[in-house]
Amino acid sequence: MPSTDRSRRPKRAILVFFDTLNRRFLPPYGNDWVHAPNFRRLAERSATFDNCYAGSMPCVPARREMQTGRYNFLHRSWGPLEPFDDSMPQLLGEHGIHSHLATDHQHYFEDGGATYHTRYSTWEFFRGQEGDPWKGRLAAPDIPEAVRLQRNELWRQDWVNRGYFEREEDHPQTRTFEAGLDFIETNHTQDDWFLQIETFDPHEPFFTYEQYKNLYPHPYDGPHLDWPEYKRTTERPQAVEHVRYEYAALLSMCDRSLGRVLDAMDTHRMWDDTMLIVGTDHGFLLGEHGWWGKNVQPWYDENIHTPLFIWDPRTGVRDEHRDSLVQTIDLAPTLLEYFGVERPADMQGAPLRETTASDAPVREAALFGSFGGHINVTDGRYVYMRACVSEDNAPLYEYTLMPTHMRARFAPAELRDAELAAPFTFTKDCPVLRVPAHGQRNAHHHGSLLFDLEADPRQEHPLLDDELELRMAGLMVQLMRSNDAPAEQFRRMGLPAEGEAGREHLLVRRQRESAERAAAALPAEDELPQGRIDLHSPLSAILAEPAATAAIEGAVPGLLSNPRVATLGHVTLRELAALAPAVLDGPRLRALAEALAAVP
Repeated sequence: MPSTDRSRRPKRAILVFFDTLNRRFLPPYGNDWVHAPNFRRLAERSATFDNCYAGSMPCVPARREMQTGRYNFLHRSWGPLEPFDDSMPQLLGEHGIHSHLATDHQHYFEDGGATYHTRYSTWEFFRGQEGDPWKGRLAAPDIPEAVRLQRNELWRQDWVNRGYFEREEDHPQTRTFEAGLDFIETNHTQDDWFLQIETFDPHEPFFTYEQYKNLYPHPYDGPHLDWPEYKRTTERPQAVEHVRYEYAALLSMCDRSLGRVLDAMDTHRMWDDTMLIVGTDHGFLLGEHGWWGKNVQPWYDENIHTPLFIWDPRTGVRDEHRDSLVQTIDLAPTLLEYFGVERPADMQGAPLRETTASDAPVREAALFGSFGGHINVTDGRYVYMRACVSEDNAPLYEYTLMPTHMRARFAPAELRDAELAAPFTFTKDCPVLRVPAHGQRNAHHHGSLLFDLEADPRQEHPLLDDELELRMAGLMVQLMRSNDAPAEQFRRMGLPAEGEAGREHLLVRRQRESAERAAAALPAEDELPQGRIDLHSPLSAILAEPAATAAIEGAVPGLLSNPRVATLGHVTLRELAALAPAVLDGPRLRALAEALAAVP
């Protein structure tokens, strides 16, 4: 039974969690054109954290670390909570704290997220976001002329779903916040509860309503564009600006929803006894660095440096900024400490009570990354993005007892070479499956990078500094070891599993040329030769002509045998370079253009 001793611990906590909330679009972080008055209001009522970093990317890996207080990405990719994982809401429940989840985040209800929502005492789910397989409609949906290369089932289903929330009150975000507000209305006089209001917005597609779009009038005469693909930005500047306004409009809708939570706290006088945390899993690239989205490029600041606001009624800190380095793994320990629940030894995040109160530091450095990609470390000023040491990005293994991907179980072929591996320090003496995995080829393609955020906040000028890289590599090795990283992760990254990192382990200088090639913009269209068959011809048309096929094979051997290329017959070679940078970069694209121009 919940305790009635109010002196023992505070009573209530609310976590408002957005997906894909870019801190550079928020007024408390310096933005001066996005309409978000409730984020300003929130900052006036809380501590604003200026140095918060995500850890494991993207969505569901972030949520695993949000519940468990430890990194996910060193041991596995996207997947469920494991049987040995410590779950913050479940631990609260075991100590008499009722937890409730209101969400429209559809990834919780796929194979790869199916163990998260059931850790809460009660939960509600609202359908329809981003191609959620919700409404069954066999007739083709009405899709306007739109910018989209990969028109798959997810794309089609999203247009089906949009037809069912024409009014704002029908939108999954609105219904999610309505459910959270209903929980507050029902329980504001009760003690011992934790409420998580979690919306998928402002994640793409950036669907919202005219009253929010009207906040950002701008000229745009192109096809429908509110769902940028994860690729290079090859669109004209007007289209890039349009997408930024579409994102801002959806963020303004999120701001309104946030304001309703703040209103409820005002109405019920909850500021004296209710913790409020507002945060996100990651940001989004909206043309910065020449990219849309995430995942296929390094984790630049716009994506990994996240907003975080905390109101802790015990400290009373309002309208102040905090500079200490914090991460998503700190959320579970913070909530457990708030309710007086001892955190398990496996949790490596830290409670943020004293950081909120006085900016007390909780760590010297922080890791972040995605499974099989770069491993990254920051000390709050410098960021070191370390690529794999060789192009094959190996060795790499998944460690799991829940072998599922985002939307599917592991296929039998993936599991044929699986073996039982010895327990890690955090698996509670459980052995785990060790499954061969393939990492992101892009990691080696982009090379290792080193930035000084104080001098170069937009990360436009990577450093060549052996002494600094050596120090950052030392921090990386230290954190990998303390998180019980598998031995092969050290081999994959060319780092020592034992002993100190030395100059022989440095990569930035060795991979400089590759990094510069990857960062270079694609050649402009008017810089390349054109002909009867050229970079604007669909691959399917090119493949129908033996002379063109031979020209491609001569210029970029092996391109047409790439399995990904085989599925993209409708795209052009220029579009392929935007979608698959490790397959086709700028120099290779130029070579193809010249080879095709010679085809009679």
